[in-house]
Amino acid sequence: MPPKKTPAPLGVGLDIGTMNIVSARRQSGGSVDTNRVRDAFLDLNQSAKEMLKLSGVNYIDQGEDGIVVVGDAAMEMANVFGREARRPLSQGLISAGEMDALDVLGVMIKSVLGEPKKAGEACYFSVPAAPVDADRDVVYHQGVFDRIVSECGYTAYASNEAMAIIYAEAAGDGFSGLGISFGSGMCNLALAVSGVEGLCFSVARGGDWIDAGAAKAIGSTQSRICALKEQGVDLMDPQGREAEALALYYKSLITYCIDQTASEFGKIKDRFSLPRPIPIIVSGGTSLAKNFLPFFEQVFEKKRKRFPIEISEIRHASDPLNAVARGLLIQAMQEHDED
Repeated sequence: MPPKKTPAPLGVGLDIGTMNIVSARRQSGGSVDTNRVRDAFLDLNQSAKEMLKLSGVNYIDQGEDGIVVVGDAAMEMANVFGREARRPLSQGLISAGEMDALDVLGVMIKSVLGEPKKAGEACYFSVPAAPVDADRDVVYHQGVFDRIVSECGYTAYASNEAMAIIYAEAAGDGFSGLGISFGSGMCNLALAVSGVEGLCFSVARGGDWIDAGAAKAIGSTQSRICALKEQGVDLMDPQGREAEALALYYKSLITYCIDQTASEFGKIKDRFSLPRPIPIIVSGGTSLAKNFLPFFEQVFEKKRKRFPIEISEIRHASDPLNAVARGLLIQAMQEHDED
């Protein structure tokens, strides 16, 4: 008689980023499956509908107003038609100027989540912390995604993006560390000791800020700079004006995050003690540039003596694009372990 298969654990993690939306699930064998969709969309007229049906591309039919293609297909078709794909999130939050954003996000999230394994299955989704350097409200952002996830049949739980990195990557450190998620819209940072959050904030700068600044500095376009970055610019050996501009803005972003961490920690150091040195764990799509880790270390070493937190090491997340989703998955599974 064949051995009885162990059912896959319940719970799903959902990382909602400016560039990508990623879900993570644990399978019965113990492996983690991730599912990703590019956070982009493109409006087309109704004449493209039959072609899209044949290709199996996700789209929203808006009747006389045309159709909206979502995900990676939107980026590909934007290139074909010489257009810019639109993005439902801007600077880490729902884009106020995109009227179609909510419908698009609903389709995207449903496509990566799929159906729950049982009614009310736990889904932890990422939300950014309130930025310390901009007047942006995350309450509406969180509420919208709570509704969308709930409408997909899940019990929705909001969780901080950077804390998810601690859950995913710092088990060997007793869930203690400084997690930094370098995203497209903003950077999220969280400091934790033994899984207890002591500091959590974001800065309103990220990969898009790097692209825009570098493009403006040398008279290029943001899309061209972004393409160069995604092709794998070497931060330790930038070749050409565009690459040099990227490296300078990467340095500025890292310096800014380190300085903001020191400033924010200064506000709580009398209420939150660090019994031992902790690691810095960097993650996120913007951290995928070639030699990002030694570049980060080089910038940090110039700040180490005045940095108010003792750092044991600096390391890259083992899976930078999926680390947040994996950390959220761990939290979601705990909801069912307690049942």
